[in-house]
Amino acid sequence: MRARLKNPLFWLALVAIGLAITVHVIGWPSFLTFSHLKAHRQEILAFVAEHYALSAAAYVALYIFVVAMSLPSAVLLTLTGGFLFGAVAGTILTVVGATAGAALVFLLARALAGDTLIDRFGATGQKLVREIRANAWSYLLVLRLVPLFPFFLVNIVPAFAGVRLSTFVLTTFFGIMPGTAVYSMSGAGLGSILDRGETISFSAIMTPEILGALIGLAGLSLAMIPIRRRFSRAAEDKQAREAGETQPVREHSH
Repeated sequence: MRARLKNPLFWLALVAIGLAITVHVIGWPSFLTFSHLKAHRQEILAFVAEHYALSAAAYVALYIFVVAMSLPSAVLLTLTGGFLFGAVAGTILTVVGATAGAALVFLLARALAGDTLIDRFGATGQKLVREIRANAWSYLLVLRLVPLFPFFLVNIVPAFAGVRLSTFVLTTFFGIMPGTAVYSMSGAGLGSILDRGETISFSAIMTPEILGALIGLAGLSLAMIPIRRRFSRAAEDKQAREAGETQPVREHSH
């Protein structure tokens, strides 16, 4: 515990928790709403056109803040990114911001929990942790491709399970990309929807075809787990055989 108190990330995590609670109690900013975008879209579009690099950087920073604070504005913000920057640039900026925000939450959660949390899970919990570690790529990709659980929960559980930061970042980056691209492409056509005075809904974006494709990708990731286990066992058996063959034979003295 004393070592954790000396870690700056530990105190930053406490500050972040306090800030997140404050934001949720007060309410998220009014500019992160569909009505605000609808009312001020011309001014926002003009600003982006004149200050593109600054706007892109501000968008990424805002996305990091939204993810770090677990604000319920990520979907709207992703649509806005597609609307302001186009489908391709919007996808890239959103993925960068979301991944950076998720990595920040991951690091803060790990600093707050420390290395001793795993020891408190018990035998069953530790077995589950070992399973997650051994197949972190597959499990995390599935959780990112098909958002079955809240985004913030998928950010902190791997930290408690001791997943490596590099694995977490890469699976987050590539795992959220397909879904983000769908929302960004929808956001690129948001102008015509606003002109008609309509609102955009989750069901209109996530059609059965798109959901089926995402579930298919998730299933492919899960299918890699037994294949990886088989290759791991084969590699271990090969190493054991090679070790046995290279073991020197001792001469017995008579």
